[in-house]
Amino acid sequence: MMDISSTNPYILAIFCVAVSAVILKMCKSSKLDHIPYVGHSTWLGSYISAFKYVKNAAQILEEGYAQYKGVPFKVPALGRWIVVVGRHHLEDMKKSADHELSLAEASNDFLKLNYLIGSDTISNPYHISVARVHLARSLAPYYFDMRDEIFTAFDELLDLGDNGAVDEPAFLFLLSVLTPSTEWKGVPAVKTVREIVCRASNRVFVGLPLCRNPDWIEISSRFTIAVATDGIILNMFPKFLVPLVSRILPHTATSIKRAMELLDPTIKERFRCMREHGDEWSDKPNDILQWLIDERLESTVEELTPRVLMTNFAAIHSPTNTFTHALYYLATHPQYVRLLREEVDAVIEEYGWTKEATAKMWKVDSFLAETERLQGFTVSVQRKAMEDLTLSDGTFIPKGTHIAVPTCVIHRDSAVYENPDAFDPLRFYKLRNDGTESARHQMVAVNQDYLAFGYGKHACPGRFLAADELKTMLAYVLISYDVKFEGRNTRPSSIKWDIGVMPDPTVRVMFRKRAYD
Repeated sequence: MMDISSTNPYILAIFCVAVSAVILKMCKSSKLDHIPYVGHSTWLGSYISAFKYVKNAAQILEEGYAQYKGVPFKVPALGRWIVVVGRHHLEDMKKSADHELSLAEASNDFLKLNYLIGSDTISNPYHISVARVHLARSLAPYYFDMRDEIFTAFDELLDLGDNGAVDEPAFLFLLSVLTPSTEWKGVPAVKTVREIVCRASNRVFVGLPLCRNPDWIEISSRFTIAVATDGIILNMFPKFLVPLVSRILPHTATSIKRAMELLDPTIKERFRCMREHGDEWSDKPNDILQWLIDERLESTVEELTPRVLMTNFAAIHSPTNTFTHALYYLATHPQYVRLLREEVDAVIEEYGWTKEATAKMWKVDSFLAETERLQGFTVSVQRKAMEDLTLSDGTFIPKGTHIAVPTCVIHRDSAVYENPDAFDPLRFYKLRNDGTESARHQMVAVNQDYLAFGYGKHACPGRFLAADELKTMLAYVLISYDVKFEGRNTRPSSIKWDIGVMPDPTVRVMFRKRAYD
């Protein structure tokens, strides 16, 4: 979890003791007295409840959801109250303009990004619109590079010999017969998956060779942890102390500094090519770094590096969690392996390893969507009220209030899903087959029943790239390897911390080359 070993413990202790009383008083909000609460509403009780919420958010949200039955309620988080709204309020949030309800300001308050990353990057997040525009046009141009990186990363990290990353399953069968293998190799699941996701994503973000640089992999893959660690610490302090404390926290600043050193040669080479060849040249990179450069809004490594890192922030942590959870489900439920393999074998034989093929893998898609449903964020669609507003049911939301939707409760609501607590990997596959709204039940879907990628105009812009990445990874594991846990037979419990539901990082998973029946 949070690593603050490199933070001066004496400074932190002094600050924590000095400001405790101030923080406690901040937790009381008379402007929200008209909204019912879960936990304690007194200034001391709310502070205690805030720490309970961080560790038991899902349980507290479920309690409030059951008690107030769709009526907004509030829960205390560190330094603020969060008003939790229901599914029927999603349209209110969708229709609200950014000057009314802001995702950016909610994220900034939660992680203190303007202090950790820099106000210039956070106040003008044009890197988000750049990624959305380019990735929305067509993912096909980037798929083959990403696929190649996934294959290469798996083969290098597992080192079980050549699996023959080719388009013909028949060739894999012949290879397995000629070179049978019973060797199992155990690897730390989270660490291994994180590196594969990092390499695949950065093949699209910064290209070769940087995406395979071990130092870049380490920095970019752990950047989310660095920001979250510093953000959690800053949330323990009142606003007037945050600027001062942020200057002494090492994690984010160290990551950015090291990333600048690694990215500097690449950025300089890109600008050299532009000076010599103009806007176009024969081998011009087609990645997010180049798209940012082409915008001509920024031109220095100090300006561009935080934007590349923020793209990694969104693209690595969540897919890593999702795929590791899926891997744990695969090892827990081996009875589904044959069924999934049959689909992947048939699709690859007809379409090859193409983006079109991933769209045909409905069962693989369903497996991942069900994983997201059960192991996704505790809350989503987080917003901050930038002005006073009233919801459609008459609930008054004062300026400065944080609101969110209890995703984990909606995803386990029996009124929404049949047998909601059970892992049914074909749940969404059956819904796609049985109904007329096939697109509604894909893992990239955005609707009031399925909120894995948010809702409305701020739904995750990278979800299509993430889905292709995750489906390719799972399909490659299915077609190439057998999987089981090392030293256990049951699925490990997830680690829940505030909005996160994370796979146990201590678990090891074993792989061997696929044994054909």
